[in-house]
Amino acid sequence: MSDNNAIALIERIEAVAARYPNAKSAIIPALHLAQEQYGWLPPEAFEAVAEALDTTPAFAQSVASFYDMFHLQPAGKHLIEVCTNVACALNGAGGVLEEFEQQLGIHNGDSTADGQYTLRSVECLGGCGTAPTVAVNNRYREFFERSQVKPLLAELKATTTGWTEGEGQV
Repeated sequence: MSDNNAIALIERIEAVAARYPNAKSAIIPALHLAQEQYGWLPPEAFEAVAEALDTTPAFAQSVASFYDMFHLQPAGKHLIEVCTNVACALNGAGGVLEEFEQQLGIHNGDSTADGQYTLRSVECLGGCGTAPTVAVNNRYREFFERSQVKPLLAELKATTTGWTEGEGQV
């Protein structure tokens, strides 16, 4: 990121932080803005967030590392997250995750070599009543079955936008 991009990011974060009584309270939207700009949260993203919120990069990283929605490593263009919590696990999430691994040729937590897909299991997507739930590019797919994996991947292959493009994170 060039200095101009870092300055622009800091200004965007400061504008959001102005809505809060305490700037540090804007840590979640600030991390979303940084991730939107970088595609993930590298050390320089934590530095920009810290500067904008008058805190430390360590504080920003500690918050980001707690939440599944933040990426501490580069993510592929298409982000596929499979809920593996109890309700989803009891309704077939393990098979869904296994099918994604087989179709993509990667393991849970990895990205494809071409950078098109990242596959992650997550603790909870809040879809217990519609389990199993899969989030694809931050959009939920409920009652997701193993048989839906191939058609979904074909749909994603034909899609030009990925998870960071036009999602309106903040």
